[in-house]
Amino acid sequence: MSVKVYSRSMNKRQSIAGENIAKKKRAEEIPAKELVLPADNQVICVVEEVIGADHVRVRCLDGVSRVCRIPGKFRRRVWLSEGDIVLVTPWDFQPNRGDIAHKYDKDEVKKLLNMGVIPREFLEGLGIE
Repeated sequence: MSVKVYSRSMNKRQSIAGENIAKKKRAEEIPAKELVLPADNQVICVVEEVIGADHVRVRCLDGVSRVCRIPGKFRRRVWLSEGDIVLVTPWDFQPNRGDIAHKYDKDEVKKLLNMGVIPREFLEGLGIE
């Protein structure tokens, strides 16, 4: 069992040899996110209204207004507000409902616009862009 001894001139982040043993910065450890594109059964939508009880109303690219559920993995980690761009998986048995699969940030939305996945008219009509 090793015991570290600190003198009064050293702080707790330094070892006896004077080396700095501070933790690495968290920003360096986070890799760049990969852009999530919609699959065959998914559609890109804009949040129109936060209803409550983990439900939101969204307007989708296919013209359908859906009430979507926020899954448990997003509940306290990802906050949704009106005007956010999200990826929705519609339910097979109830097409006017669905689950939120991903929330796009501003940089991801710009990439999707440049790739042509989201038409500019869709965002301009909603007053987002």
